[in-house]
Amino acid sequence: MNLIPDVALAENTSQRLPCVVVLDGSTSMQGNAIQALNDGLKLLESDLKADDVARQRVRILVLRIGAPHDVEVVTDWVDAIEFEAPEIDANGTTPLGAGVRRALDEIEAEKARYRDHGIPYNRPWLFVLTDGEPTDPGWEGAADECRAAEENGRVSVFCVGVGEANIAKLARFSPRQPLALKGLAFREFFLWLSRSARAGSQSAPSENIQMAAPSDWAVIPGGS
Repeated sequence: MNLIPDVALAENTSQRLPCVVVLDGSTSMQGNAIQALNDGLKLLESDLKADDVARQRVRILVLRIGAPHDVEVVTDWVDAIEFEAPEIDANGTTPLGAGVRRALDEIEAEKARYRDHGIPYNRPWLFVLTDGEPTDPGWEGAADECRAAEENGRVSVFCVGVGEANIAKLARFSPRQPLALKGLAFREFFLWLSRSARAGSQSAPSENIQMAAPSDWAVIPGGS
């Protein structure tokens, strides 16, 4: 059972690396894609828990976008040691703007809790994975807010397109170029995320965390 966030922070005052993952749970993800995604989440869980530092310092929040809730917290803020991989369902459309806006709100609330408890933290990470394009009205405003949050140093945003994702629209959410997943390489992606978090959790709050090259799971859209 997940601990209440403030209780967990009171019991463990270690430096934190907050990480939010926004996952596309729309109908188009049905079949092999959603199974590969769920397998990848299980690998993320096991790999983070295997690291003595990361399991205490990495904090995870998982949001699912799709029907019936548009945006659903499938894993509330939890330290990696308590993280249990959620099972993502595929149903509905892709309200990506609403999902990203919720993620930004959650990040700011989490940072406020850190400040309340005197806990140092690294710049939060926000990962967005989708195989489509935003379907909610006004998503452009959310994209602009997300890009501004990155440019102002409040968050680091990483967008990943799956399959036939609209990379041009995904690119509006961050000044960092979106990457495209190689096939259904979700396990490789989540292993890269875990290894990056394991390294990042040992960085001082003021350090700029260097991510490993994502060569085994990503391609640059439009590249040769």
